[in-house]
Amino acid sequence: MYFTDFDFEDEVLDALDAMRFETCTPIQEQTIQPLMDGRDLIGVAQTGTGKTAAYLLPVLNKLCRGGYPDDAINCVVMAPTRELAQQIDRQLEGFTYFMPISSVAVYGGNDGQRYEQELRGMARGADIIVATPGRLISHINLGNIDLSRVSFFILDEADRMLDMGFYNDIMTIAKQLPKERQTMLFSATMPQEIRKLAANILTDPLQITLSLAKPAEGISQEAYICHEGQKMGIIKSIFENESTERVILFASRKSKVKDISIALKKRGFNVGEMHSDLGQAERDEIMFRYKSRKIDIIVATDILARGIDIDDIRIVINYDVPRDCDDYIHRVGRTARANTKGRAITFVSVEDQQYFKRIEEFMEQEVPKTALPEELGEAPEYAPNSGRSRGGKRGGNRKEQGGRGHGRRDKSRRESGKPKAKKEQTTTPQTAESNATTTNNSEGKKRPQRRRYHRRPRRDKGASNSTVE
Repeated sequence: MYFTDFDFEDEVLDALDAMRFETCTPIQEQTIQPLMDGRDLIGVAQTGTGKTAAYLLPVLNKLCRGGYPDDAINCVVMAPTRELAQQIDRQLEGFTYFMPISSVAVYGGNDGQRYEQELRGMARGADIIVATPGRLISHINLGNIDLSRVSFFILDEADRMLDMGFYNDIMTIAKQLPKERQTMLFSATMPQEIRKLAANILTDPLQITLSLAKPAEGISQEAYICHEGQKMGIIKSIFENESTERVILFASRKSKVKDISIALKKRGFNVGEMHSDLGQAERDEIMFRYKSRKIDIIVATDILARGIDIDDIRIVINYDVPRDCDDYIHRVGRTARANTKGRAITFVSVEDQQYFKRIEEFMEQEVPKTALPEELGEAPEYAPNSGRSRGGKRGGNRKEQGGRGHGRRDKSRRESGKPKAKKEQTTTPQTAESNATTTNNSEGKKRPQRRRYHRRPRRDKGASNSTVE
């Protein structure tokens, strides 16, 4: 289905044409028309499927048609993290290029100048506010913002917001809004907490569910069963014959992110790191350098598992197995976006085997296990249901461990007088989607020709939109 099949205003079509958006993704195809008709809606789809455009385009189309106050905030978009808020704001910059519509992003971690820009945008009634819950609550408590005339309320990645403990904040914000409004909730999963939230803030919503909690088809998944001390050697082996460009390596703790980053730099890799200890300016600088290809590899916590606007990530590496199945889906979902292909590699240590098995069961598929390079020595057996295992296979070939029980030390080692092996520990080696996915025209279909329009002047409301490069 083409975007031109919808009854969009010329300004919207011009923006889509300039951004080379031609055909709709499934979530866009199924949600845009109900939203243009004014329905409340729940959209459930994995990351990278174009959810941002699915909810922004109908709202922008209505604002273009007029009938909404010029001096009021007309739409509030909630996002769980500042990175996602920034991404949505960048999408708005592109979509509103030919429209007199203003927006401002509201999130924490900014300097005084950025804070003043937020205040100006809210005071003058920016058409669209993109905000994180905590920051918006702060402005509400200080009396800096009036939400009494909002017509559209959008929750993006609602499941992540609830995971981060924002349920009460969302309900507080919802109470500031008029009852007569259109509400949209988008999520990658649909747990019971989301159903409860939807029941409280949506009215007779239509639910659209696509490919719930499954990695994209273009992702080639593989796993290395290994000891903790073998992981750095696996990384070296992977990149001996593979480019290091456009790689994200995830670790579960920021301390480990720092250690891995140091270790990779010592081995000559071009690396940046992303975690919560960095200030907003430092995060922005890292992302700018990564997007401009001055950095090949980003080592990150799950702060980058969602809400980054990079379509050409080639490889995602899970240095350790995430404890939550949804986190795995979001991590590997950073690659193979926009109908491309990508590679997701997971290092599974002995302690992580049970968690990885749980992920496989959750996805209802077995992830292929890749043999360790011979030079790295013996790998543990993959036996997630048998407790901790030692020994097993070298270079991926299984060996019978005659009489050696799982989790036990070899008796001969104890009798030989050698010191006991230390308990295996983590070694210290010295974290616009685009959400709107574009695809080529289908074979045999001719793209509709469009005439081009001049950009219309936008209203000055102290908002943050800027010219799209």
